[in-house]
Amino acid sequence: MAETTDSIFINRELSWLDFNSRVLALAKEKTVPLGERLKFAGIYGSNLDEFFMVRVGSLYDQTLLKDNKTDQMTHMTASQQLSAIMPKVEELQAKCNKYYQHLMDQLADCGYKKVDFNSLDKQEERRWKSYYQNEVFPILSPQIVDQRHPFPFLRNKETYFVVQLSNKTDGIYYGIIPINSQFERVLYVKEGEVTRFAFIEELIAHYAASVFGKSNVQKSCLFRVTRNADITVDEGMMDHDIDFRDVMSELLKKRRKLAAVRLQFWPEAPQDIVRFLRDKLMVPADRCIAQTAPLDLGCMFKLASRLSADGHSELAYPPAKPIQAPHGYSLYDEARKHDVLIGYPYQSMRPFIRMLMRAGSDPDVVSIKMTLYRLANDSQIVQALINAAENGKQVVAMVELRARFDEQNNIDWSKQLEDAGCTVFYGFDDYKVHSKLTLITSKVNGKYRYLTQIGTGNYNEKTSEQYTDLSFITADQQIGEEASAVFNNMALQRLTSDVDTMLVAPLRFKSVLMKEMDNEIARAKSGLPASMILKNNSINDPEIINKISEASCAGVRVDMIVRGICCVRAGVPGKTENVHIRSLVGRYLEHSRIYCFGTGADMRIFIASGDFLTRNTERRVEVGVRINDPRIAKQLYGILELQLRDTVNARVMQPDGTYTKVKPVEGQPPVDSQMAMYGYFQHGWDTLPEPEAPKKVPAVQNNKPAAAKEPAREKSTSRFRGIFGTLFGRGKQ
Repeated sequence: MAETTDSIFINRELSWLDFNSRVLALAKEKTVPLGERLKFAGIYGSNLDEFFMVRVGSLYDQTLLKDNKTDQMTHMTASQQLSAIMPKVEELQAKCNKYYQHLMDQLADCGYKKVDFNSLDKQEERRWKSYYQNEVFPILSPQIVDQRHPFPFLRNKETYFVVQLSNKTDGIYYGIIPINSQFERVLYVKEGEVTRFAFIEELIAHYAASVFGKSNVQKSCLFRVTRNADITVDEGMMDHDIDFRDVMSELLKKRRKLAAVRLQFWPEAPQDIVRFLRDKLMVPADRCIAQTAPLDLGCMFKLASRLSADGHSELAYPPAKPIQAPHGYSLYDEARKHDVLIGYPYQSMRPFIRMLMRAGSDPDVVSIKMTLYRLANDSQIVQALINAAENGKQVVAMVELRARFDEQNNIDWSKQLEDAGCTVFYGFDDYKVHSKLTLITSKVNGKYRYLTQIGTGNYNEKTSEQYTDLSFITADQQIGEEASAVFNNMALQRLTSDVDTMLVAPLRFKSVLMKEMDNEIARAKSGLPASMILKNNSINDPEIINKISEASCAGVRVDMIVRGICCVRAGVPGKTENVHIRSLVGRYLEHSRIYCFGTGADMRIFIASGDFLTRNTERRVEVGVRINDPRIAKQLYGILELQLRDTVNARVMQPDGTYTKVKPVEGQPPVDSQMAMYGYFQHGWDTLPEPEAPKKVPAVQNNKPAAAKEPAREKSTSRFRGIFGTLFGRGKQ
């Protein structure tokens, strides 16, 4: 069954493709600097690779098993979803080809001209042929595929040159040349004021047919393979008395050889070659895609780096470094006095790292416990834990080895932690531990005292400068005791339910937030103001979606800020009329999760590591916390209000599920919530206004919209606008 126009549900995979379309749109956005547009094209390509490797790979596995299970919302089988995905992918590829050509034209206008190997003059031909013969040809590894030579294994996400050959002896046969990471991807030649650049795969495609000697070259092209990467831990593997790291290492080897799920061809797809590769790799025809944009858009990052290296600062975003803490500031001491909220990437992660280092040397500290999901390659967080263990502290690290594409990194870190004397465990057989939780336990005057950190993002120094996340640190004794119970339960393979202040999925996460929704529904039915603001990365939990619809029908104003997958449709008459959904895609990856119910004195606000995806609410261990400190609650509400007024990064969902870019209000400067956040943190929280309650929204009776037009959310006070006016306009007000 497909989606219908009156349904409130949108298919997860199609929603994700819509999100990646919003990323791709930034590659053509004129207000985005050229170097950044190149990066967005690269991000789009990387996202799509992962989509095929994981989501299409998973659906492919279901079709092989003849699993007729349907998705929970649109009731589409795996085959139906694959059939719906590919036309969307083709549509996106057509846009990508077009935007790529625009980028090349604009690069040429800036003095960077791409080499067209089909139109070289004699001097250029000599230059490039000489480079090929001297630098490339000696390290090529051509392979023949015929009756005597088997088809080679083709590596995931690697580009190949393929030729169809013929001679009188062997008839039709094929040659394949891998183009792997040993080659420099982008080649540059400086000609006066102009820099010419070429992609290595196009250079090889122009000259490499001669590798096959006297054979008659019939047809040739470049192609790239994408393989399934959706690996799962088989239950039987957990029964053996072996280290789970060894299990994961074996699975990673298996991943490299999983089935191909996509074939890309450049610049065209000769049908004889397509049939040959399809036969060998068993890829359906609709997953064979010809394109004029590069097969691997990672080259866009290389070009952006070159612009930066050449000093073209005007082609990049203006510098924006994390705000450093004042000299002498100690987060370790400050958090013991009052709750603290840190916002990344606007504020630096260094105070948190220094807090861990200080705890590791504090004689009163007896233990440091931490959940680790994704870490930087050169992690200062891990070093702080190792130092603490070497100082005699009890260090306990819950390392999630199943963090997709970070498995090997986490295996390596877990060994280093263990070698340093830390206690390492891996979590549950059936639940990934996605929590962001740190607990520092001290013993002072015979009593245990806690310092607890709960975050929305990973302990990763690199992504803390690219993702918007929140880190809450508190000395609240009850929260510390609950966090201690969470760690103990995880170590003993037990789920946590007996907590009052914290949220802990899967047993006490969704239920708490649903109860908060019920409270707002009851208020609306009693004629009282009622509202919810829900900010997260994705939503597809049908139980939560139905509750949001119920709230809308009761007259609750529901504002949702959902960056990626959004399986609820806004504005469906009689179902989600009071639901307003926007997606923010901009300079930073919006990653924080904030759930706000009510306003003013009645406001209850939470931050959490978990989204409203079923996997987060039911199949992962997530943590969150209600923010009771009124000062920090006001800070969080201010962030939400600011993002609801964004007119630079925001796109709003329409009733048909499409998104429309928000335009600045005429006569007013544009509102860039991401860049304004620097001012938000720089000026200090005490300058923010008290949050205001929105006006009451009319209820929907008997599934029919109320006659009165729904009012917009209350605008922030002029005092709030005054603080950030210059930042919104990126100049003088």
